[in-house]
Amino acid sequence: MRALALCLILIPFPSWADDILVSSRVEAVTLFPDGAAVTRSADFELPAGTHRLILADLPRTTPLGTVRVSVEGARLGSVSARRDFVMPRGAATPPEISEAEAEVERRRQALEAAEAGVARIRAEAQGAEARAAFLGRLGQGEGAAAMTVGDLEALARMIGSETQTALTDSIAARGRADAAERGLQPLREALDEARQALAALVPEDGARAMLAITVTAAEGLGDDPAGGLTGGRVTVGYTVNTARWAPVYDIRLDRAESRVRIERGALVAQETGENWTGVALGLSTARPGGRTAPSELWPLLRRISDPAEAEASVVRGGDIMRLAPARGAIAAASAPVRGQATAFDGLAVHYDYPVAVDIATGADTLRLALDDLEMPAELLAEAVPERDESAYLVASIVNGTDEIVLPSAQAMFYLDGRFVGQHPTGLIPAGGKADLPFGPIDGLRLTRTVSERNEGDRGVLKKSNEQSEAVRIAVENLTGETWPVRLLDRVPYSEQEDLKITWQADPAPAATDRDGRRGILEWRFELAPGATREVTLSHRMVWPEGKVLD
Repeated sequence: MRALALCLILIPFPSWADDILVSSRVEAVTLFPDGAAVTRSADFELPAGTHRLILADLPRTTPLGTVRVSVEGARLGSVSARRDFVMPRGAATPPEISEAEAEVERRRQALEAAEAGVARIRAEAQGAEARAAFLGRLGQGEGAAAMTVGDLEALARMIGSETQTALTDSIAARGRADAAERGLQPLREALDEARQALAALVPEDGARAMLAITVTAAEGLGDDPAGGLTGGRVTVGYTVNTARWAPVYDIRLDRAESRVRIERGALVAQETGENWTGVALGLSTARPGGRTAPSELWPLLRRISDPAEAEASVVRGGDIMRLAPARGAIAAASAPVRGQATAFDGLAVHYDYPVAVDIATGADTLRLALDDLEMPAELLAEAVPERDESAYLVASIVNGTDEIVLPSAQAMFYLDGRFVGQHPTGLIPAGGKADLPFGPIDGLRLTRTVSERNEGDRGVLKKSNEQSEAVRIAVENLTGETWPVRLLDRVPYSEQEDLKITWQADPAPAATDRDGRRGILEWRFELAPGATREVTLSHRMVWPEGKVLD
């Protein structure tokens, strides 16, 4: 109720309180994967007594119920908030925006002056053409009939000469105009660039929310006791859900050194409605918007019943509901359905970025460089013939650092400086192991041929009580170097006693049920240039007559 009141009402202010408008700024932010904790502050000076500090520059989207206020240099009283009927911010236009607006105006005027010059040149061409047209009409008047031959010859020479001059002037003027027109393009581009630079500053012209903070300053406190003013600072903290960060990596493998370097970074963005300028930034893997308490465990009541009672069950709305017995019995309260958490962090990690950052609202996706990690790697070719036609280069690493490599959906992989692709990575804790992929090895060709199958094609239900299959697997090295190969294949497994499964492999695999995955087999071997390694694998399944294998 207290938070609701803070969001919805504005306490009437006493008439004896003086309003002091203060300008605040975001000074620190802790980013989460799906939100942020924002800390903003404002300095103030006020005389002894009770006053109201008015902060009219919070983004309108600020969740006012999460606002927490502290004051240094005075005693904190009531705090009220509103989104509507907000006082004017009273802040001047930032100097960088004023400079950008002035540059746009300067370039606009330069373009208009150049366009006016082009228009004047084209007017010269039109004037010359008008003279030529006038001269063409001189010999067509009635006065020409009364002229002597000599006068007509003189008039004709004059008209021809002047017309030639006028047309020459027109051609020259149009040439100059076309050249000047081409010269306008750089000015237009310069104006567009200035307008883009202004737009990139993302002016904060959105609606705002307001806090009214009642404080009381005692006599003689502050930095200026002689002047009767108390200096202090108000700090406002709140959480938002319109900001986020995600880890991003460039993972580079040096084959010659058999080493992997993980260049860590963070992608951050925010749409809070205000720019963050020079903020102290922290990154955290915590999820304050998620669950904070463990699940509740309810008693588990089991019961048995007579077959006749079991038949009294009915199906309603897709759920089986048991009817209560006719005799009145005490029914146990059913446990509520509780969904599992959508995200689980086994360990929360916090990283303080060492320098202040600027992040524009709704515009910037900023990549911040974090520390690099470097570690040795075991290189091998992993072959999965059932799915792939070539083996893939894999670097097996052990995180020997004391840092945690967080999961990332944006990990870029580079082999000897060459980009090979993007692949998501999982959590690699300190001391943890991971296999990092670095693309296909086209020279390691894989084949898997079914040499024997006793019934039907794959994907068809088997209705007999026995099925067997034999396959031949081959790995061929067409490269000029020896490769350590890890070959993976599989056989079916059963959890039913009536379904008997046996299998054979030649040679025998080095490991079975790899990584706890039942039926996954692993072979390890070195494959020389030009060599081929073959494996035969077979299995047999038997089940009782009348059962169906799917």
